[in-house]
Amino acid sequence: MKKSIHPTYGPVVFRDPGAGSAFLTRSTLAGQAPGGPGVPARTIEWEDGATYPVVDVEISSASHPFWTGSARVVDTAGRVERFHQRYGTKGAR
Repeated sequence: MKKSIHPTYGPVVFRDPGAGSAFLTRSTLAGQAPGGPGVPARTIEWEDGATYPVVDVEISSASHPFWTGSARVVDTAGRVERFHQRYGTKGAR
């Protein structure tokens, strides 16, 4: 790899305030990048006692309807039946 062209990759906490959950992972948001967003201004003390930059997200796996099981199921069979009732089938004349 070439030196000094890659962004810094380090630990960052992603937090979902709506769900009250947070997780520690690694991201390029941990370092300063000339053309990027840079290090988040806010920090948080994690469970291990260390302080990490924190990024607040609107939706995570803890609050997304698909992952929480509250997603709606679309009734496609009912829609197909209504289409056939409305417009008939091609061979039925």
